[in-house]
Amino acid sequence: HHMFVVEQEEYVKEGIDWVMVDFGMDLAAAIIMFEKPMGIWAILEEESLFPKATDKSFEEKLKAALGKLPVFLKPASKTDKNAHFGVSHYAGVVNYNVTSWLEKNKDPVNETVVELFKSTSTCQLLKHLWRDHPGQPTTAPKDDGKKKKKGGGGKTVSSVYLVSLSELMTTLYSCEPHFVRCLVPNTHKKPGDVEPPLIMHQLTCNGVLEGIRICMRGFPNRMPYPDFKMRYACLGQAEIASSSDNKVASYALMDKINFDRERYRLGHTLVFFRAGSLAGLEEARDGLVIKWVRFIQGEVFKRVRTRVYEKKRDQRELIKVAQRNFRKFLGMRDWGWFIIIQKTRGMIGLPNPEEELRLLEEKANATFGKYQEALDVTKNLEGQMGSLKDDIGAMTKQLSEEQGNVSVYTDRQAKAITIKGEAEVELVQQQKVLASEENSRTELAAEVKAHSGSISAVKKDIEDVELAILKVEQEKGNRDHTIKTLQDEVGEQDEVINKLNKEKKHLSSTQAKSSEDLAAAEEKVAHLMSVKSQLESTLDQLEGGLDKEKKSRANLEKAKRKVEGDLKMAQDAVADLERAKREVEGVIANKEKNNQLLSAKLDDEQSLVAKAQKNIKELQGRVEGAEEELEAERQARAQAERQRSDLAREIDQLGERLDEAGGATVAQVELNKKRESEIVKLRKDVEETNISSESVLSNMKRKQGDAVAEMTEQIDALQKMKAKIDKDKTIIMSEIADARAATDEVLRAQASQDKSNKALLDALNATNKKVDAANLTLGDYGMSKNKIANENSELLRIVGDLDNNLNMVAKSKSALGAQLNDVKALCDNEARERQLLLGKFRNLEHEVDGAKEALDEEAAGRENILRLVAKAEGDAALLRQKYEVEAVAKGEELEMTKMKLTARNTEAEATIDNMNAKLIQVEKAKGKIQGEINEMTVSLDQAQVVNASMERKAKAF
Repeated sequence: HHMFVVEQEEYVKEGIDWVMVDFGMDLAAAIIMFEKPMGIWAILEEESLFPKATDKSFEEKLKAALGKLPVFLKPASKTDKNAHFGVSHYAGVVNYNVTSWLEKNKDPVNETVVELFKSTSTCQLLKHLWRDHPGQPTTAPKDDGKKKKKGGGGKTVSSVYLVSLSELMTTLYSCEPHFVRCLVPNTHKKPGDVEPPLIMHQLTCNGVLEGIRICMRGFPNRMPYPDFKMRYACLGQAEIASSSDNKVASYALMDKINFDRERYRLGHTLVFFRAGSLAGLEEARDGLVIKWVRFIQGEVFKRVRTRVYEKKRDQRELIKVAQRNFRKFLGMRDWGWFIIIQKTRGMIGLPNPEEELRLLEEKANATFGKYQEALDVTKNLEGQMGSLKDDIGAMTKQLSEEQGNVSVYTDRQAKAITIKGEAEVELVQQQKVLASEENSRTELAAEVKAHSGSISAVKKDIEDVELAILKVEQEKGNRDHTIKTLQDEVGEQDEVINKLNKEKKHLSSTQAKSSEDLAAAEEKVAHLMSVKSQLESTLDQLEGGLDKEKKSRANLEKAKRKVEGDLKMAQDAVADLERAKREVEGVIANKEKNNQLLSAKLDDEQSLVAKAQKNIKELQGRVEGAEEELEAERQARAQAERQRSDLAREIDQLGERLDEAGGATVAQVELNKKRESEIVKLRKDVEETNISSESVLSNMKRKQGDAVAEMTEQIDALQKMKAKIDKDKTIIMSEIADARAATDEVLRAQASQDKSNKALLDALNATNKKVDAANLTLGDYGMSKNKIANENSELLRIVGDLDNNLNMVAKSKSALGAQLNDVKALCDNEARERQLLLGKFRNLEHEVDGAKEALDEEAAGRENILRLVAKAEGDAALLRQKYEVEAVAKGEELEMTKMKLTARNTEAEATIDNMNAKLIQVEKAKGKIQGEINEMTVSLDQAQVVNASMERKAKAF
């Protein structure tokens, strides 16, 4: 109630259109009756203080004080026949039994016992449980001669409860209204078993259904205006900015998107929505967000491709520049001044080889100094290691001598081990440093030897090497550019391949999820088909039982008509007896003289009447036995009906749980199997009960037929006796004059016949009642048949819907399978092309490595040449003098050099052509991959749309 009041107060505070509703105030009368000064709690406390009070006196005082209240009712409980009174709560009537209330109320926890628990117990758990209880001191303080005051009454359970209740309500009123409801699923404490009537009763009594009704009537979803504008401004920027008033702007936005005003309310600071209304706004916002995201994706893709295009365009222009420069070089390579410029260009900034050798020697000496220091450190560490070993030996000797404090030895040993480990680690590090310094020294020495050996060898090939250097520099520039381009393209291809792999993984996960949903739907449909077949078999059994009941009803109608005919015959016989009585009364005066003869005959008649009465009593006993058997049959039918209702309830529960069987686990499958076995067992029990009831009914019918046959035979015998009596009476009419005594006897015989007639009428009435009961039973069976038929039709409709859903899911599965196969084929093609690209990339890397190695060798040769150019200038004069003498040989050498350069130029051009062809192939592969990426993007969008639709269908299902 507090929560509902707070909710409505917030509506009023926000100024929305709301009429205050009084929810749950029916409980106030019951609360007042319990808590008022002379209410139930007060009377219970008062009676608990009187030692002579009893449960009876407490009950009488309650009825005397509260009996006139409308919520205080008389007991009317079906479960507790000994209830003393009832209380009308807002959810129903609750009956109470006050037996032992006073005794239970007087038995709170003893504070002295609690104090003993806290002070003397050795169990820490017991002390922890009673840590918050105040207890009572075990030693009372001295009075010092003062008069002892009389102690008040002890605490009761109800007083402690009221204090706790008031504290709880104070806490609840100071908090936000959030709560959790706990429900009891069944009354027999069986796991996995649910009783829907019990749960609905608890939900009604707890106020949960009332809360749901209020939430559906009210506005459970709310949002502040800043959050509302920030989240939904995308639906209408102009409408939000049209006014500074929050309400005007919000109304303009809602009216633009045709959002019904009945589904929301605008308060002073909040926007209130009815249940489920906020989902419409979210769907509209999601549509816009998806549209904008796709637009941004297109813009980004456009910019990425524009950058690639600009890069390709710049490369094409640079190729033209490179070709133009190469053509200029081919035109000027034979020009003398150009040759001189090219030969003297390498001498600019040439380093001094002697200075470099001096620097290398200084570096080698410095490195050897570090190596010597490392050797000294190693010797020091080895000396420390020897001293540590001596310390360890001394400590071991001292330990063996003293055998004393083990802890001191352990500490020393641990310190020694630590120092040893540190020393070993440092030794290993210094050894590594020593090895590295030794390697560097060896490399420096080898390098010095190589430099000293190469100086004398390089002087002869200066001119050839200069030309080779120029060629290699050009090739280096071209290849660096090509390598950089290929590396950029390979990086882009790797990014594309990684993106495709991620998309492939996402599609595989989506396919796995779809297959799992499909398998769950197939399991659900199979389960529904099994339930359908079971219900159809149950319906066939019930129809067979109904046919049998109709046949038994027809037989009962036949027996009823036969008994009615016998009754008419008996009534005719009674009429004949009455006519004979009147005739006998007319001739009584003439029959008095034959009194003695009639006395003998009357004795015979009396014996016959006694025999008939005996037969009637036997028939009455048989009728009573038949009634008892009929009552047993009714009980058996009632038990069968209860079992049928239990079975129907189980079927309803299975139908209700059918919606929850989508994510069935192995445990649920086992539970379903268990329930199916229980249903089969219940069906067997119902069939056995039906068989037993049919056997009992057939026995009753047979006994009833035998009883009717015996009654028919007795009626025939009575009719024969009547004919004989008529004959005797005619003889008596002719022979006896005085028959007054005989008339009295005849009157008594008539009275006995009237009694037998009444007994037959009672038997007929009982038979009619049985027939009516059978008619009611048949009606109940008909109603149950109609109900089961309706349920079966509903289940058939559900099964049809599930079949349709299954067909739709199968179609979606086939479509997804086809799309998945296409995507798999695309992914396989991409993987193959990626492998090809990787192979090409490795080949290119290998070629680049070879080119780098050649470039490094050429660079090293060039450096050596540059070092020796200075010395070569000194020999240039001698070469000029010897030129005329050795002109022919030098010309031949120059021709050979020219041929070598031509061959190398041809190889370079072939390499450039190969690289261009590879570049074109890479561009084609890249374009193909880009097209496939676009197709896969479209396929991915389609798969995402299909997946979203499948998820919505699964949620709706």
